[in-house]
Amino acid sequence: MSKKVNNKRKEAFAKVDANKLYNVKEAITLAKDAAFANFDESVDVAFRLGVDPRHADQMIRGAIVMPAGTGKKVNVVVITSGENITKAEAAGADLVGGDDIIVKIQGGWMDFDRVIATPDMMGKIGRIARILGPRGLMPNPKLGTVTTDVEKAVKEQKAGKVEFRTEKNGIIHVPIGKKSFSEDQIMENFKAIAGHIVRSKPSSAKGTYLKSITLSTSMGPGVKLDTNDVAANV
Repeated sequence: MSKKVNNKRKEAFAKVDANKLYNVKEAITLAKDAAFANFDESVDVAFRLGVDPRHADQMIRGAIVMPAGTGKKVNVVVITSGENITKAEAAGADLVGGDDIIVKIQGGWMDFDRVIATPDMMGKIGRIARILGPRGLMPNPKLGTVTTDVEKAVKEQKAGKVEFRTEKNGIIHVPIGKKSFSEDQIMENFKAIAGHIVRSKPSSAKGTYLKSITLSTSMGPGVKLDTNDVAANV
């Protein structure tokens, strides 16, 4: 890290009071102000939850379309057959096909961000499960990526649908925009995901559910949020 960048980093981190809990509006303003990299940093939120993901009934997993999008171009592959090929292409999928795509992925091609499949192709997709699974790319009906409505699925992914799941330590990381987004856009996305997570509290989870929430940009400091304020406003 150059001296100039290191100085910018120090200045950015000095703007945040590590002992303070900010409301969401303050946190968004501060996170944007403290972003110092010379690229359009991602804005991310981390929820630390009072759940034990080792228990299936406490594993929180899902997908949600961000109201203001994510600011990221998403390359979508659709593995299907018949008339769904035309529908997927019309919806804006980057590549549509069947066995040819499976063979291409088996050969090492990975130039995509999402894979959508129709149920009739899932038996064949099993051949590439070991490739897609570890990368979080395996189509899943719970996430809307195994579906007969390929048109809707493609449009949602292109519009900014994000997938999330609880990690081993009970944390969920979700991108909610870019530094270039307006504060209102980031707020809109934050409320959408925070509301979803609050409503997803497992009945078996005991004690404090929202343990901590931290907002940050790719290179910037973490800004801690007041969980009570969040819970009361989503």
